[in-house]
Amino acid sequence: MKILFPVQKDEGMNSALYDHFGSAPMFMIVDIETNGLTPINNQNLNDSHGAFNPMKAIDNQKVDAMIVSGIGSGALTGLNRMGIRVYRSQAATIQENVVKFKNQELPELTPGK
Repeated sequence: MKILFPVQKDEGMNSALYDHFGSAPMFMIVDIETNGLTPINNQNLNDSHGAFNPMKAIDNQKVDAMIVSGIGSGALTGLNRMGIRVYRSQAATIQENVVKFKNQELPELTPGK
């Protein structure tokens, strides 16, 4: 399973999550089966507010889920429509959130919640 995290900078599994998905400078994809990491620069960073394209932002990489601190309703709805589940971060770093995800301790976000 591949999980995407919005981050300020690449510090591996110790990367701190960025406050908001759409304005994150970069993303890290973690394959939780292999512990592989893939850094991606936000490809949609300079688009105008309301015109954010989540798949452009992550350079059309295939992910199964995202763990975020904050996300707008438009991006959340679009991601859910594509079958990507979105969870609310409950810790500061990727590593801590992966542990919580594996323990099913992260709340899933859906439009209207």
